[in-house]
Amino acid sequence: MTDLDKIVDDLRAEGDALDALVADLTEEQWATSTPAVGWSIAHQIGHLHWTDRSSLLAATDNDAFADQVTEAWKNPHGFVDDAADVEAQRPPRDLLADWRATRARLADVLLDVPAGTKLPWYGPPMGAASMATARLMETWAHGRDVADTLGIRTEPTPRLRHIARLGVRTRNFAFDVHQLPPPTAEFRIELTAPDGSVWTFGPDDAAQRVTGPAEDFCLLVTQRIHRDGTALTATGADADRWLGIAQAFAGLPGVGRDTTAEATQ
Repeated sequence: MTDLDKIVDDLRAEGDALDALVADLTEEQWATSTPAVGWSIAHQIGHLHWTDRSSLLAATDNDAFADQVTEAWKNPHGFVDDAADVEAQRPPRDLLADWRATRARLADVLLDVPAGTKLPWYGPPMGAASMATARLMETWAHGRDVADTLGIRTEPTPRLRHIARLGVRTRNFAFDVHQLPPPTAEFRIELTAPDGSVWTFGPDDAAQRVTGPAEDFCLLVTQRIHRDGTALTATGADADRWLGIAQAFAGLPGVGRDTTAEATQ
């Protein structure tokens, strides 16, 4: 099994896990507000469907995707919300069926992308494995919003490793989108995995370090928790600054979560 095969398998599993949370919800529950201000559960699934559909377009029709990006950047602060609003107005049964079909098709298409091919996106172009990782990250993050809304505690899985790796790799991007100079030195990241093992990234002798639970790190880089609600520890000024702006998703900086919001533990 290649790395891409593994990531796509985990992407399918993450989608199925969220699907199980929403499959039997009533229309009233689909309209329930989530921790994302202004977004219901329908908005969360609608956003994932729209983004999966956009990813599929990026992987199959570069010209059409370029036209979509041009149109989106006419409203850079609102096109994501606008798309979610449109999808959220649809009957939940139809939205769910389309999301299932789109995410299944996307997974199949990504497996067929030739090695070395870069797919366009709203941020930097990426390979198929990176695209699959990004989709897994978003599915998990929005799934966490849905789970929190429903009062369901989801257990962390080894799939978090993909998100943690993406969070580490997007360090400089987070500085860039905040118009800050990226650090020149590498960081050491040590994260406690769900099974108690430690996932490590970067040289072991790096002066700038981040340590703590992998789940907390993934929640932070997807901006599902405020830094003060985590058990993460930073050593060094650059590492400390990073934890305040970390962002694993493309686009403009997110607003994050309020320090007064209850931390998800």
